[in-house]
Amino acid sequence: MVSPEILRAIFDAINEGILVVDTNENIIMINNAAAKLIGVEKKDAEGKNVVKILPNTRLPVVLRTKNPELNQIQKLKDTTIITSRMPIFDEKGDIKGAVAIFRDISEVKNLAEELTNLKEIRTLLEAIINSTQDAISVVDSEGKGILINKAYTNLVGLTKEDIIGKPATVDIAEGESVHYKVLKTRMPIKGVPMKVGPNKKEVIVHAAPIIVNDQLKGSVAVIHDVSEIKRLTEELDLTKRKLRHLEAKYTFDDIIGESPVIVEAKEAARSVALTNATILLRGESGTGKELFAHAIHNSSYRKHSQFVRVNCAALTDSLLGSELFGYAEGAFTGAKKGGRKGLFEEADGGTIFLDEISEIGLSHQAMLLRVLNEKEILRVGESKPVPVNVRVIAATNVNLERAVEEGRFRKDLYFRLNVFPIYIPPLRERKEDIPLLVEHFIKKYNQEYGRAVESIEKSALKSLMDYDWPGNIRELENVISRAIINMKTGESIIEKKHLPSFVGGYFEEKLRIVNSENLNLPLKSLIEETEKEAIISVLNKTGGNKHEAARILGISIRNLFYKIKKYGL
Repeated sequence: MVSPEILRAIFDAINEGILVVDTNENIIMINNAAAKLIGVEKKDAEGKNVVKILPNTRLPVVLRTKNPELNQIQKLKDTTIITSRMPIFDEKGDIKGAVAIFRDISEVKNLAEELTNLKEIRTLLEAIINSTQDAISVVDSEGKGILINKAYTNLVGLTKEDIIGKPATVDIAEGESVHYKVLKTRMPIKGVPMKVGPNKKEVIVHAAPIIVNDQLKGSVAVIHDVSEIKRLTEELDLTKRKLRHLEAKYTFDDIIGESPVIVEAKEAARSVALTNATILLRGESGTGKELFAHAIHNSSYRKHSQFVRVNCAALTDSLLGSELFGYAEGAFTGAKKGGRKGLFEEADGGTIFLDEISEIGLSHQAMLLRVLNEKEILRVGESKPVPVNVRVIAATNVNLERAVEEGRFRKDLYFRLNVFPIYIPPLRERKEDIPLLVEHFIKKYNQEYGRAVESIEKSALKSLMDYDWPGNIRELENVISRAIINMKTGESIIEKKHLPSFVGGYFEEKLRIVNSENLNLPLKSLIEETEKEAIISVLNKTGGNKHEAARILGISIRNLFYKIKKYGL
């Protein structure tokens, strides 16, 4: 027989609220949960009329009707409960009282709302995943599929039924599962090639672990179609090649200047343009070597054929051979079916402009020598020569004689290229052309920027004349462009204040100091010392930003790195 104390303890331990009334509607029992929900003390409630303690109670109604009321919603002050009210009968069937059992449903409502929110979030996430173009596969911590998107189905050729709940290896035709590797190492994996699906589709896979609160929950993988990557690569390659096939748009009239040195260079270029001689354009970066190449082509008998520009410094040694000379089918991994013509073949009948020729490696120098000597090329992976009729114009801003002495450039190729050298003078040797060039650039950027700049004041022009222009004409053009940008609306004259500080102030003074302190140096050493100081000053000005320094100096980033190494900066 269980003692009353134990029964009372059990009664108070029940989480649901329980309230019992007698036939007089007085509370005879109330447990802790009910007292807490109602907001009363048990001792204050027991013996009291239930209506006084709980005004909206329906227990009196149950006593009168003797009918139960199940799962009813009722407001209790700041909370809402769900309650069941039932009459209590003795063994004879006479009513002895009524009981109400109830619980707080606020938490249940909150959980329901959170569940609804989670469902909405899941729906949103699934919509986002399905809208992406990337194929996505997700597995749980055991490596079983839990989610794939439409792009995955389209790429791999498997449905949800094939994947969900199945091992991560189910979609792999060739290769190892990246999901299992990620789950094992807890580390992301990138660029894994494999074949997937019934059609053995070639793909590249990236995968990463899903970690929540330091617990591994699964792995997500993004699958890229290799055939699509190849197509995009070929499109990019085609675009690059088209860019090289720009028509030669400049003539000798576009080369601004009346100084004796530039007139001499133009006359030499005009005289050789009508021949098929190989030309070597020599001069510092930014002097206009490419303009000369365009002008020579447009003045030659080849002007109606292709003009192909190749920046040798922009091509890696591994790519240079296939780009210049083409390749046969199967010559290397990734070679295009049917092979491909090189730039020499595409320039057949026209002109090929090899800019920064000194950057070609020794192995490709030998291949270029064959073109110049034999007028034929060998595609990579082929043994049968292909004849080509191409006029070669090369350009360099380095000392090729020194490169030959140091073994970086073949002597025989040097002599074949140096058939007709044309020296393009730096701007510091033709400063009398600066006013003409400034006038030309003002007109150009008026049109480009929609401005109405009329001219440049004398003090500003004097600053330009006093500056030594390590970046040459390209740097002068940049300075005029920036000066016009610096001008306020309504200003029509370029003043000294509009010029960059390294031209109009500190930098100019720095060069004067260099010059005055080193007047006993040979001209070559003086020029190099000045160039070194110029680079140091601009690097200090840009906080060491080499790309910005190269832009200010009007030279390529590659050339800047070369000079930094040369001067040990």
